[in-house]
Amino acid sequence: MYLDFLVKVPTVKGKITRRKKSNVVYIEYEYDRVYDPSRKYTFPKRVTIGKLSDTDPELMKPNQNFLKYFPDAELPESKNRTSRSSCLRVGTYFVLRKIIEECSLNDILGKYFGSRDMGLFLDLAVYSIIAENNAAQYYPDYTYNHPLFTEKMKQYSDSTVSDFLNSVTDDQSTGFLNTWNESRNYREKIYISYDSTNKNCQAGDIEMVEFGHPKVDMGEPVFNYAVAYDTHNQEPLFYEKYPSSLNDISQPQFMLDKASGYGYKKIGFILDRGYFSCENIQYMDKCGYSFVIMVKGMSALVNELILENKGTFENKRINNIYEYGVYGKTIRHKLYASDKKERYFHLYHSISKESAERIEIENRINQMTQYLKKYQNKVKEFGLGFEKYFNLHYDEKSQAFILPEERCSVVERELDLAGYFCIVTSEKMSAKEAIELYKNRDVSEKLFRGDKSYLGNKSIRVYSEESAGAKIFVEFVAMIVRCKMYIKLKEEMKKLDKKLNYMTVPAAIKELEKIEMVRQLDNIYRLDHAVTANQKVILKAFGLDANSIKYFASELSKELKEAELRKENKDGKNKKNK
Repeated sequence: MYLDFLVKVPTVKGKITRRKKSNVVYIEYEYDRVYDPSRKYTFPKRVTIGKLSDTDPELMKPNQNFLKYFPDAELPESKNRTSRSSCLRVGTYFVLRKIIEECSLNDILGKYFGSRDMGLFLDLAVYSIIAENNAAQYYPDYTYNHPLFTEKMKQYSDSTVSDFLNSVTDDQSTGFLNTWNESRNYREKIYISYDSTNKNCQAGDIEMVEFGHPKVDMGEPVFNYAVAYDTHNQEPLFYEKYPSSLNDISQPQFMLDKASGYGYKKIGFILDRGYFSCENIQYMDKCGYSFVIMVKGMSALVNELILENKGTFENKRINNIYEYGVYGKTIRHKLYASDKKERYFHLYHSISKESAERIEIENRINQMTQYLKKYQNKVKEFGLGFEKYFNLHYDEKSQAFILPEERCSVVERELDLAGYFCIVTSEKMSAKEAIELYKNRDVSEKLFRGDKSYLGNKSIRVYSEESAGAKIFVEFVAMIVRCKMYIKLKEEMKKLDKKLNYMTVPAAIKELEKIEMVRQLDNIYRLDHAVTANQKVILKAFGLDANSIKYFASELSKELKEAELRKENKDGKNKKNK
């Protein structure tokens, strides 16, 4: 089918051919050449891109192939055409829309936002997942080739996005969190995994931003951001932000109060080693909360317990926890000197972990030795890290460094502890139950890695308190959606006999983005091609199939057509008024 306007015949040297058939002259474009070694001849590959005008030999009526091979050509109708791409990537949108509906996020957000703002909010969340970016200036690029949640599929500029973020209030984010958490089943015992990270902020007037102690120092002010994650139901529960000067140890007590405020009573907390302090343990005891904590492997207490029990469980098959490739044993002991209760220390040994740690220790000592020898007979001071493993000998008169003497007992002690780690619980449970609970924390850790790597949220690029709060709010909702996507793909992977490299979230998104709808000559969007075998496997994880995509595409096509008609009617009225 040919378009109902004329364009200039392309002037590409040696690529344009005119072929006459009956009374019509067709314009063909040579897009490739293929060499046939058997015939020793090169065959040109041509495609018809239009037919010559009857009145002007320099003009032609283009077809869809012309738009494909000359996408940058200016069309007479371009001023009146939609600002939306003729090719929309719809696969990931359909999947994420289903997840949003299953989580009732649109219903919850609808209580605190109007239809226009709710749609834009969801678009920003989905944009950060698909584009792995949170910068408002690139949002219009995303809307150009993706369907939207906004009313009438309306596309907004980056300035409108900034205005929207500035308009989001604490009442809206607090209301969302209250509603999101009130639907939980408070009767069942759940374990909350709590983890925090820090974010760089290109800040203007933001009170919570300070120059603190970031994990990755980019020379910018930072703030801390923490998320509580339900390991049983596998979803984020709530988040909090606080100044970077507050360390990991001091903040959890406030989080415990917040959890109580949301109505959680029968809960335990899975905490990283960074949250271990006597005050936090005592506060959890006072509140009646149980805990699971990974204790620092090289702490004095754990070292002694490991060395005391070494050789009593590592080769006992009854202590084998094959699911995690470790051997485990549980003993009772006080966590600190003034502890009023005996806790449950779960000691573990991993052969693979021992091998890796021994190699790391040997390499470190060898590298340090080589470094020290370079400065023999030279005046040089070394840090405490060297003094831990070496007795450093200096010449009394010249103060020149003479030689390093390895502290064998220190190195041997570390080698003896290689491959061991310890988890402490307040409640009685087996070593297997304890490691299963703690390993559930892996999802929350991946959530944080995904937050920075795959949501583009390493930095918050805003300059006002309101925008910072809004972006964190949007990020949390995006985290809920991405987490659900991760869990569903993970569960589907367990059902499959083999490990597929396209069943990770980034790879699945890349694959789903290939499901496209193309606007054809009648100005209607249709699926460009059938769903592939890989895409079917991914879609199955979300309860979808090829027929689901066909139906969603059909409905989306109608919605886009209506949006285009409304725009044309509006443009027509504006012209009449002028």
